[in-house]
Amino acid sequence: MKGAFLGPRYGEEDILAALRETKVRSNKLGQEELFEKLCDWMEQGKVIGVYQGRMEFGPRALGSRSIIGDPRNPRMQTQMNVKIKFRESFRPFAPAVLLEDCPKYFDLDCESPYMLLVAPVSAHRRKPELAGSEGLEGIAKLNVLRSEIPAVTHVDYSARVQTVGPENPFFHRLLQRWKQRTGCSVIVNTSFNVRGEPIVCRPSEAVRCFMNTDMDVLVLENHVLLKEEQAAPADREGYLKEFALD
Repeated sequence: MKGAFLGPRYGEEDILAALRETKVRSNKLGQEELFEKLCDWMEQGKVIGVYQGRMEFGPRALGSRSIIGDPRNPRMQTQMNVKIKFRESFRPFAPAVLLEDCPKYFDLDCESPYMLLVAPVSAHRRKPELAGSEGLEGIAKLNVLRSEIPAVTHVDYSARVQTVGPENPFFHRLLQRWKQRTGCSVIVNTSFNVRGEPIVCRPSEAVRCFMNTDMDVLVLENHVLLKEEQAAPADREGYLKEFALD
């Protein structure tokens, strides 16, 4: 199989209609400025909803309907779980990595474009075991920094890897720009939804999820919404009650 972007795509008119309907504030950026701002926001520790092109087909978000962040940030895993996904803080997130740099981060000798393969984080990316951490159990294990990319490193040093090549153009260019900026070829990638909710499909669903979680930024194609510029949603509690725990 080659290519998973088989779902619907919503154009500029659909996005503008969703923005008008939800009465949110937004700005439109050029493509190059957008990549720069995305890198700025990730470096600042912000959590970003990305809505681009045709929706993915299959069990994983691959960059079209994704929530992304900086994998080097030791607080990112808990922040995404508790404030956006509304699930247990220990649950791991997946790394999206430039295809050509995958062997530099993970013990994986093949492509994994659909985020279906699990591989160990490479030994040279791991942190030395902290003295006194051997006996930790449960949630306490999360406080141990296990690698240079702690937000995507599970307690057993595994990660469910997505390799990103030119066939995924927006995500590929973002990762290239992120590498140029930080020297890191990896970002956190999780599906654009809260626990129990289907991945967002329409622009209006993306805005609704953004507004009712603690997500910091939403990128609808080239339209950018900043949480700090928005009014509080009218019925956040009602929204969250719609979706049962996993």
